[in-house]
Amino acid sequence: MAVTVETEQVLAAKFEVLFPYLDERQRRLLMGAEARALGRGGIRAVSRAAGVAENTVARGVSDLDAGGPPSGRTRRPGGGRKRLADLDPGLRSALLALVEPDERGDPMSPLRWTTKSTRALAAELTRQGHRVGPDTVADLLRREGSACRPTPKPLKAGSTRTVTRSSSTSTSRSKPTTTAAIR
Repeated sequence: MAVTVETEQVLAAKFEVLFPYLDERQRRLLMGAEARALGRGGIRAVSRAAGVAENTVARGVSDLDAGGPPSGRTRRPGGGRKRLADLDPGLRSALLALVEPDERGDPMSPLRWTTKSTRALAAELTRQGHRVGPDTVADLLRREGSACRPTPKPLKAGSTRTVTRSSSTSTSRSKPTTTAAIR
């Protein structure tokens, strides 16, 4: 049975409406079901109508033939980029060596922090030969139980810090300024 041009046009219209709502696996299964329903020549017709490779449609047919329950995953586990800490085994120890001298917090407490910025740590690690960015440094620090915090500015004995709060307005009149002392 030959697949007509009108059938391909109907399939193309159906795919255009449905594909935005389906993930990769669901699209493959839909195309496989349509190809199976068309019979001989169905894989080629569906691939032309959907604008995908024939082996994608054929894989959809074989997924339907396998008949397994939905796995809940679109792709097999293990896909994607590997973590830098896994690819570069010396990265974690180099980061900890940089953080250790400036580490703050109670040594017995699980909460520790460093005063160095993630950008500075990433720049130093890059100089040492570990290609890493600030976001990766922050992730590694979080995994180690550390955080980045600024150093508190010390107050001199007997002094008070004054905080001035004002709000700007678009009119020519200005609101009164509120001043609060923090001890």
